[in-house]
Amino acid sequence: MRRFFVEKIDAEKNSFSITGPEAKHISKVLRMGPGDRFIVMDGKGARYLALIESAGSREVRAFLEKPLPEPPPSPVEIILCQGLLKSRKVDYVIQKTSELGVDGIIPFSCERTVVRLKKDRISGRMKHWREIARSSAKQSDRAVPARIESLVPFNELVAGWKEEDALKVVLWEEEESKDLKGLLRESSNQKKFIGMVGPEGGFSREEVEAAKDAGFVPASLGHRILRSETAAVTVVAVVQYEWGDLGLENSR
Repeated sequence: MRRFFVEKIDAEKNSFSITGPEAKHISKVLRMGPGDRFIVMDGKGARYLALIESAGSREVRAFLEKPLPEPPPSPVEIILCQGLLKSRKVDYVIQKTSELGVDGIIPFSCERTVVRLKKDRISGRMKHWREIARSSAKQSDRAVPARIESLVPFNELVAGWKEEDALKVVLWEEEESKDLKGLLRESSNQKKFIGMVGPEGGFSREEVEAAKDAGFVPASLGHRILRSETAAVTVVAVVQYEWGDLGLENSR
C-alpha cells in the first residue's frame, strides 16, 4: 500500500489534505482517486489508514479510517558518519542506508575531502538530503525517516562522540588485525553502533589516530577495496544482519 508523509496528523478532525507536488504525484502519476486507500504518516511515529475523498493536482482530501501500529524498531541504533562525497554518491548513500534502517547520518569534511560546499549551498543540500530520507522511509515502510544531521568538520565530529557508550568503528583500508564482522560478534551486547566512513580519498593516518583517541576502533571490511558509498551501505547492512532486523525474528 502507498505511504505518504504529512507535517501533522490531527486525529480529532478526522480529515486532512495533501497539497503541492505530493498531491500531483498522487492524482496524476499514481492515478489514485476517491475510494482509494493509503497509509499516512507524520514522521514521528503516528500512522493511519486513510481513504481518499477527492483528488486533484493541487489538493488531495482524505479521511482517517483507523490508526495503524508502528513497524517494530530495530534492536540496534545505527549512526553513520559519512565523509562528504560528490553529489550523486551522497544521494545514493542516504537512500540505501535509509532503506536499510540507519537511524542517523552525519556528513563530515576531512583532510582528503574532494567536495567543498560553499556556505550558501549547504542549506539547499541539507533540504535535498532530508527529502531523500523521507522518500526512502516511504519506500521501506519506516515510521520515522533517518535523521540527516548538519555537515561538520572531522575534529568536531570525533570530539562529539568521545564519551558515547557504543561500538564505534572507523573503516580503514590499512587495518590488518581487526575486521567489522569480528568486532560485531565480540560486542554483541551493545545496543548502539557508530560507523565512520571516509570520503573518496579515505582517511589520513593522523585522522585515524584522532578517531582512536575518541574511542573508535579501526576495522577492515576484508581484502576488497570498496568505494566509499559501497562501504557505507555494506557497513549498515552487516550491522543490521548481525545485530538488527534483517530477518523475521530477532535473535538478540
